[in-house]
Amino acid sequence: MKTKSSAPAGAGKLLASAYKGKRVLVTGHTGFKGGWLATWLKMLGSRVTGFALPAEPATPSFYESARVADGMNSVIDDIRDFDSVRRIFKETGPEIVFHNAAQALVRRSYRDPVETYATNVMGTVHILEAARNTPSVRAVVIVTSDKCYENREWVWGYRENDPVGGFDPYSSSKGCAELVTAAYRRSFFSTAEAGKHNTSAYIASARAGNVIGGGDWSEDRLVPDLVRGILSGARIPIRNPGALRPWQHVLDPLYGYLLLGQRLSRGDTAFAEAWNFGPHQASVPVSELAGRFLQLWGKAGHKARLAPAAGPQPHEAHHLKLDCSKAQVRLGWEPRLGADEMLRWTVDWYRDAVRDPRCAQQLTCRQITQYMDLA
Repeated sequence: MKTKSSAPAGAGKLLASAYKGKRVLVTGHTGFKGGWLATWLKMLGSRVTGFALPAEPATPSFYESARVADGMNSVIDDIRDFDSVRRIFKETGPEIVFHNAAQALVRRSYRDPVETYATNVMGTVHILEAARNTPSVRAVVIVTSDKCYENREWVWGYRENDPVGGFDPYSSSKGCAELVTAAYRRSFFSTAEAGKHNTSAYIASARAGNVIGGGDWSEDRLVPDLVRGILSGARIPIRNPGALRPWQHVLDPLYGYLLLGQRLSRGDTAFAEAWNFGPHQASVPVSELAGRFLQLWGKAGHKARLAPAAGPQPHEAHHLKLDCSKAQVRLGWEPRLGADEMLRWTVDWYRDAVRDPRCAQQLTCRQITQYMDLA
């Protein structure tokens, strides 16, 4: 199935008017969120270039099964290599940049903190430095994480002006990426400084909650572990079952990123800030979400059994919640999929893709179209 370039009414029409024909660079397009974003942009008619490491050796790979590379310029390279980053900016002249590429796993960051900081911090520096030296760039959205905040384990949501920090290398690296973005914005991309540095781009950062959706096969993530356990019949290890997380479907934050890119690209300087994109519902415990997922799956899910993960587990925050009032009031964004819809859409994607892996691209495009109708 070819990705459709026509978009439905409502949000589709709004976004198509902003992105059709635009040169858009998406880093991390071989990953889960980046792959969904690249597919959505292609459907909107953008001229998409992807820049990322090879897809993780998962089976199946979302990048491969959903044929993300179809209809776009897919470049396999490393954002830690500044020469390669500068080259892709020079060759493609992007107008809008979405920086998704990251080492995105908390537990891996304990095993390899050097890779984590090199990718998440210096990779962000490389993207911003290349953007400020590329006259065509009008908007840059740096995607970080809700874990960028200095976690106080309190019950209310973090706001964009709360301090960034992080206990573990992953969370800390995302806090560092936010500091880098803020420094570049003030030093090179602000209205007062832009004339001195020959740039007319505007940059913002986007902080999302725990994202789920079809096609994520990463290690050490809840939904992929659940699906693998259902398919194999093995007991499913659950780490931190009581931890509260702001779960949301992948399309909800991506919609926010696209709205943000639209405002920045038309020169709305007021949107060159940090933004939270999280769910309406309260944070849900890991064990509760896992149980609801297995129930929705049906017979095979009912047979699956959860079990505590063996051995000591590295530290992870217990309670995470975002205050998204700013995005709702100023950007006109709000999540469209509640907890039930989020889980149902995710289960539907995996079940259908497991039955027929060839339909992964069709499933992805169909859900994007359905989401634009909702929005």
